[in-house]
Amino acid sequence: MVYQTRCQACTVLQVPMMFQEEEDSENCLKCPDSEWPNEKNSKCITKTEEYLSFTSDTASTFLLSISVLFFLISLQMLGIFITYWDTPIVRANNRSLSFLLLVSIKLSFLSVFLFLGRPVDITCMLRNITFGITFSIAVSSLLAKTIMVYIAFKATKPGNSWRKWVGVKLSNSVVLFCSSIQIIICMTWLSISPPFQELDLHTYPGTIINQCNEGSAIGFYSVIGYMGLLAAVSFVLAFLARTLPDSFNEAKYITFSMLLFCSVWITMIPAYLSTKGKNTVCVEIFAILTSSAGLLFCIFLPKCYVIMFKPEMNHKSCLLGKNNQ
Repeated sequence: MVYQTRCQACTVLQVPMMFQEEEDSENCLKCPDSEWPNEKNSKCITKTEEYLSFTSDTASTFLLSISVLFFLISLQMLGIFITYWDTPIVRANNRSLSFLLLVSIKLSFLSVFLFLGRPVDITCMLRNITFGITFSIAVSSLLAKTIMVYIAFKATKPGNSWRKWVGVKLSNSVVLFCSSIQIIICMTWLSISPPFQELDLHTYPGTIINQCNEGSAIGFYSVIGYMGLLAAVSFVLAFLARTLPDSFNEAKYITFSMLLFCSVWITMIPAYLSTKGKNTVCVEIFAILTSSAGLLFCIFLPKCYVIMFKPEMNHKSCLLGKNNQ
């Protein structure tokens, strides 16, 4: 499309999408959406494409390094738990739930890779779905742990009907039920309005922001909201159960981890809404790494410390002795 206007006006007014057809010409042409006029407004040049790449950004290199480091630490902790499978401190806190929690935390660290690199439709769909489901499994495991601590305390009283609920069936049912709800939310989101790749041509002059559009804001906030609901319920139950005289009662560790988890994601929402482009991705990655690391270190670091550096405390008599104090 040809604009009949003075080229000096185009230059002075910095009309964003026009360039001079010829030197000293009065005709200005509009650049394509993917291009931008140069400083002299003499020709169109390709806009800079912006996304959080694997290697070219310092922020992505740092976040990727932290993700790999935390993954290796969680892998080491899993190895410690497998090695000391039959020790009292591992058996006292439901081994199957501990392993499930460790695996889900490891997967959440690996999910960071989906947020790096050039966005495409498939990675946009997998990003939030992956971390939403893995975090739901992790928080559901902590919820099941807290419920089992409460039931185990009730079951110690003679003739109490709570004894029939002690076992892996209830804990597995809690994890399966709570995780299934999140999976249903994610599948509904994907079927109605899934995330997709989007090119933002107008937010920053001369820059194309290659990003993921969430598709349905309701779907995205439903995933985050349900995850927060599970964390809030786990926090309340763990807080109430923190003083129960159970063997190596980890409810107090769950309480602190859920407090940290909720604080991170509550803080993340306004930061997520106030940023654009790759900064938004950095905010989301930081929230995933921080909350995952909080779960890992709050729940498993005290146990690994006892196993590796205080082996004299990793005995049934020592654990039971806590109840007598």
